Amino acid sequence: MKINKIKKIIEKNKTFLFISLLIFSFSLFLLIGMRLENDYLWHIKAGDYMLKNGILREDIYSWSLKGHYWMSHEWLFEVVISLFKKVFGDIHLLVYGFISIFSLLMISYLGNMKNYHKNILFTVIWIVLSIIFLPFIQGRPQLLSYILFSLTIYFLYDLYNNENSKKIYFLPLISLLWANVHGGSSNLCYLFCFLFLIIGLFKFDIGKITSDRISKKQIKKYLIVGIVSFLVIMINPHGLKMITYPYVNMMDSVMIANINEWHQTDFNNFSNYFYLGYIVVIFMIMMFSNKKISFIDFCLFGICVFLGLKSIRFWCYTFIIMNYVIFNYVNSSKNRYANILIVSLSIMLIVAFVNLRSNDLNNNYVYLNNDVFKVIKKEKPKRLFNMYDYGGDLIHNDIEVFIDSRADLYSGELFNDYLVISNLSGDYIKTIDKYNFDYMLVGSNYRIYYYLKYNKDYELVYSNDGILLYKKIVND
Repeated sequence: MKINKIKKIIEKNKTFLFISLLIFSFSLFLLIGMRLENDYLWHIKAGDYMLKNGILREDIYSWSLKGHYWMSHEWLFEVVISLFKKVFGDIHLLVYGFISIFSLLMISYLGNMKNYHKNILFTVIWIVLSIIFLPFIQGRPQLLSYILFSLTIYFLYDLYNNENSKKIYFLPLISLLWANVHGGSSNLCYLFCFLFLIIGLFKFDIGKITSDRISKKQIKKYLIVGIVSFLVIMINPHGLKMITYPYVNMMDSVMIANINEWHQTDFNNFSNYFYLGYIVVIFMIMMFSNKKISFIDFCLFGICVFLGLKSIRFWCYTFIIMNYVIFNYVNSSKNRYANILIVSLSIMLIVAFVNLRSNDLNNNYVYLNNDVFKVIKKEKPKRLFNMYDYGGDLIHNDIEVFIDSRADLYSGELFNDYLVISNLSGDYIKTIDKYNFDYMLVGSNYRIYYYLKYNKDYELVYSNDGILLYKKIVND
C-alpha cells in the first residue's frame, strides 16, 4: 500500500521531481567553476576574527592604513562563511557554493513553476543556460545577493500580477539582510520596488507593447514597502553610511577601470559574445511571440541589456530578471519559430561550454606558495609592498599588506599610488620613496619588476614561478 501511494505521489509530481532533480544535478555541475580566490581569503580571515572579537569597523590587516575606518559591508557573510568552515571543514567552500546555486535555481523555479511546466524542452535549456553563472561562482557574498535579488523580483512581480499579494511585505526583511550580507548592492531592493511603481503608472497600447496601470492598492504597497526597505538598510554596523556606500563606489572611476568584474562586456573577447547571443535570443523570443510585450517586461529587458553591456558583473542579474520574464513569451515547441530559437540556444550552449572557461573572469589569480610565506616571515618586513592580487593570500597568512582587494578601503590616494608604482607611470620613483618600502613582493608580469631587476638598491631574496621578493639594501 505504501509503495502504491509513493508511486501515485511520484506520478502526480513527476514534472516537479524531474525539474528539481535537474536543478540539483546542474548545481553540482556548476561547482566546476568554484574558485578559491584572493577575496575569499581575507573574507574568511575577517569572519574568524569577528566570531571571536565582534564586528570590525577599522582596518587591522594592512600597515599602510591600519586603524583607518573600514566599511565592513559584508560582515555577516564573513561570519557565515567562517561558521561554514568550522562545520564542514575543507569542503566548506563547495558546500557554500552548492547551497547558494541550488537555492537560487530552485527559487527561480518555484517562483515561476506554472510557466516552467508549459514547455519542458525550453525549461531544460533555460536551466542549462545558468552556465552564465560559471565565472561568478566564488566564495564571495555575491552568491547570496543573487538569491536575495531573485526573491525581490519574484515578490515584485507577484504583486504586479495580483494586487492582493502579500509576499511584497517580505521585502523589508530582505533589504535588512542584504544590507548586512552584501551592503554594496543592497540598494537594488528598494530601487526595483520604486521602478515597478513608476512603470506601473503608465497605460497605453502601442504596436507590440502594452501597459496596464496598476491599482491604487498596488501603488500604496509598492510605495510603503519601498520606503521601509530603504529605511531598514540603516540597521547595520555602519548606519546611514550604508545608504550612500553603493553610489560612492559606482562613481569611483579608478576602481571601475581596474577591477575586472566591473569592466564592460568586451566583444574583442570571443567568449563575451555568449552574453550578446543570450540577449539577442531573448529579444527574438519576445518579438516572435504571439503575445504582446508587457511594458514592465520591456523596460526590465532594456535595463538588463544596458547594465550587462556596461559591466560583466550584471550578467547574472540579467539571467535572474529574465527568468521571470521570458517564460511569458515562450511559444509551443510545435511553433516553427520556437524550434529555430531553441536550436539557436542549443548552439549557444555548445559555444558556451567550449569558450566560457577561457573568459578573463575565469583566469586564476596567481597565488603565493608556502615557501614565499616562510621567507617573508623570516625576513620580517615592516613596510612590504605587494601586488593587489596577493593581498588576500598574505592576510590569510598573517602578513601585513600594503594593499589588498578591499578596493573601497584603499580608494583614492593609496590606490592611485599603487597603480603608479606597479605600472611605472608618472613620477613612480618619488611615489616609491614616499612609502619607504623595505621589501617589495612583485610579479614578473608587472612593470615594477623591471625597475627592481635592474636597480642596484634592491637585492633578490626569493624567486619562484614569476613571484619575486626584493629587499631594499640599506647603506650604513
